[in-house]
Parts: sequence; structure tokens; C-alpha cells
Amino acid sequence: MKRTASWVIGFAIVCFIFGIGPAAAQWQPGRNVELIVQAGPGGASDRFARLMQHILTERKLVDASVTVVSKPGGGGALAYNYLNSHPGDGHYLLVATATMLTAHATGASPFNYTDFSPVSVLSTEYTATAVRADSPIKDGKDLLGRLVKNPQGVSIGLSAARGNANHIAIALAAKAVGGDAKQLKIVVFKASQEAVTAVLGGHIEVLASPVSGVLQHVESGKLRALAVNSAQRLKGPFASVPTWKEQGADAVSGNWRGVLGPKGLTDAQAAYWEGVFARMAATPDWKQYLEKTALEDYYLDRRKTGSFLEAEYRNVAAILKEIGLN
Repeated sequence: MKRTASWVIGFAIVCFIFGIGPAAAQWQPGRNVELIVQAGPGGASDRFARLMQHILTERKLVDASVTVVSKPGGGGALAYNYLNSHPGDGHYLLVATATMLTAHATGASPFNYTDFSPVSVLSTEYTATAVRADSPIKDGKDLLGRLVKNPQGVSIGLSAARGNANHIAIALAAKAVGGDAKQLKIVVFKASQEAVTAVLGGHIEVLASPVSGVLQHVESGKLRALAVNSAQRLKGPFASVPTWKEQGADAVSGNWRGVLGPKGLTDAQAAYWEGVFARMAATPDWKQYLEKTALEDYYLDRRKTGSFLEAEYRNVAAILKEIGLN
């Protein structure tokens, strides 16, 4: 009996030391969790992260505090560096977008999806091209006509890096009607709200922004949405906004949003967060947010996320080369 008890105790000690057994499979955060955003406060990514923070804490999906940390700059490089300064630590997560892939494909950043641990993809968002309500630019066709005639004649604001999903959206549209996408007059801001402020103030003429970034200003009548780059018209508040395709430009692209961990997450850590975000994506709060902001529900688990990122990188690299930005 004593020998059996001693063996059980000894085995338990070995399991504890080497992380074997149920304890390893039941990892959970033991302190504050940081959701890292690669753009400035007030932008689309920041709002996305803060909703995640709210649902994770209010629904008690995570038994720890959660904070949003903004690390804008360097086309996302500051955020990526910060994340990977905590290798193998499941208390740090990046709210990632297609900017990671486009920045690497254009040579603006050394970081690619392979430098991080996949966790999940959560949604797809499209880009709205908008102008101030009193702009002389009548519609999408009018804008494209101006860009073909004089690519430098219209200033276009976007965030948070050249060559990103917003840049691709307007560049594809211009190229589709014979414009020189490489010559567009692009002004880059740290966050979509800064770009919105600039167009409302008359400092730039056109804004290429995630739909969620211009939603309230379109609804209030301060901005007019000229086009969206989806294959079909969006539902909800953007249902009346025509696609580029409807206006003669075959330009369809999207911007995924998801979560990545630092390099070296353990299987237990990745599995924990995969489960958390699967539950979050199923909440009424999340579904209502997607509907309200015209985002498309596109949840993928960590294994499908890895495959998705590999295919998406090839896709954006081809698009960037096609429009002369690679």
C-alpha cells in the first residue's frame, strides 16, 4: 500500500515538473491578457479589439483581466516586435489584419504570418470609398474618371500603411478602368479616424476606409459612400451603396481580421484561445456587432487559420504585383 502511494506521489511530481497530463491540457491565463493592436486608438482595429475585450470579460469567457494595447507605427512592425518579445507567452495576443501580409509582400516589414502562432480568423471587412457630403465628386464612376485622367489630381487618405487592404481596394478599382494605380496620390494616417477627420476637414478629398470606420459619418450625412469593394452589396446600413463592380470596375477584395499569438505558443495555450474565440464568435453580442458594422462572419479555427494565411499571402502578393505595388 505504501509502495503504491509512493509511486503515485512520485509520478505526480514528475508530471508537475515536465508538464505532463491534464494540467498541460488545461492551460489558462494566470494574469492580465494584452490584446495588441497595430493601429492607433479610435481606428477600426482598435474598436474591433475593444469589443473583443468587452465580450471576453462581460461574458466571463476568460478568467483574467483583458486590456487593449495600441502599438501603431512601422506598418505594424512595432506591434509585431512587441508581440514576439514575449515568445511562448499566452498572455499576449495580436489583433491581426491583412496588413501583416501586405506589408511583408511589399517589403515594408520583415514579419510574416509564419513568425507567429495561428489562433483564429474572426471576420472579413470590406473597404468603403467615401467623400465629404458636399464633395464635387458625384459617384464612383466620377472618381474613377478623374483618377484615370490625372492620378495625382485627387488626394486619397487611408490607414495604416501603403499597400494594405484599403490601398488595394482603391488601386484595383483605378486599374480596372485603365488608371495607373502606382501614381495615385496616397496619404497614410495612423488610424482610420485620423483619415476621417482629415477628409471632413477638407485636407484630403477621398477616404478609403474599413466600412466600420465610416459607418457613423455616413449615417449622419457628413460623408457619402461612393462604393464598396465587395462582390455583392452589403447588408444593413451600406445596402444602398453600390459595389465597384456595379460601376464598371471589377475590383473585389477583402480584409480579414483575426488573432495571432507570439512565436512558440504551446499546443495547450493555442487550444485554450481557440476555444475562447470560438465561444466569443457564437455570442449574440458578436453577431449583433458584425451585422451592425457590415462585417462578414468568417470564423476559422487555428489549423484552418494557418492554411488560410498561407493561401491569402499568395493571393495578396499576386494582387500587389498586378497593380504595381510589389
